[in-house]
Amino acid sequence: MNELNRALKQKLIQFMRREGVDLRTDTKARGNLGLFSENRIDIHRKLDDEKFIEVLLHEYAHLIHKSLENDMAKTGGHLEVLFDLSDISLIKEELINVTCLVDENALLKKFESKKYACKIKIKAYENLIKKEYPDFLKSKPFKPFEKYIKHSDARFLLRYDKVKIVTPFLRREKSYSIENLEKDFPKMPRSFGLYIKICSLTRKSKNLQKRKNKLKKYYERPSELFARFVQGFFKHSDEIPRIAPVTYSRFCELLENGYYGRLSKVIAFLSENSL
Repeated sequence: MNELNRALKQKLIQFMRREGVDLRTDTKARGNLGLFSENRIDIHRKLDDEKFIEVLLHEYAHLIHKSLENDMAKTGGHLEVLFDLSDISLIKEELINVTCLVDENALLKKFESKKYACKIKIKAYENLIKKEYPDFLKSKPFKPFEKYIKHSDARFLLRYDKVKIVTPFLRREKSYSIENLEKDFPKMPRSFGLYIKICSLTRKSKNLQKRKNKLKKYYERPSELFARFVQGFFKHSDEIPRIAPVTYSRFCELLENGYYGRLSKVIAFLSENSL
């Protein structure tokens, strides 16, 4: 299989270049797996043969998309244009399913896992604090803590996990962190230290949600949905018609009618040289 992938990779590279694509295979793609810019495609030189083919198809789909929407890199494109339809609600739903099939990172499971871990720790710390302060609620002011923290440098850790403080006159530096909380503040009551850790975990959970939302927005950009559909056309040719029947049918119709330009040649080439 490796030899077949290697042979297909070389044939595909030659085919793309004959089609006029400025294909670079000896770069780091600016830290990405692949990169499309104008008529140039960069593929990271360290990808294995199968992944190389997938990424090349993904980036080539961006090239085709640009021929339909010249400003797609800026706007993210429009599914209405990509599929020449006014109602694309079902197509979008199917494309999201295809994206999750092609790229498991699109499921964003790691964010949910990390958020759940934060939730479990927060609950455990709350229960420990309640043993000393039965009326403690995370959602309400913790008055004993507020009174104590006013006179402690630990107050800076309520907003940051790591801080460096410079004294105003002698210009001495002090560094504190959540990780070394007990060591940095050995005299602090345990419940107060746990409360600071709750604040840190709450902050972390919110940041995870922000990152998740940002990634979700990226994965659902029409340009990315289309590129992963074309990518899946190669690796998941049997599953795509099953999980995205409407999209598959419309895509094939437009492909046959020449709507996607040179993409039909690439699809035909892959069919003729399939593994």
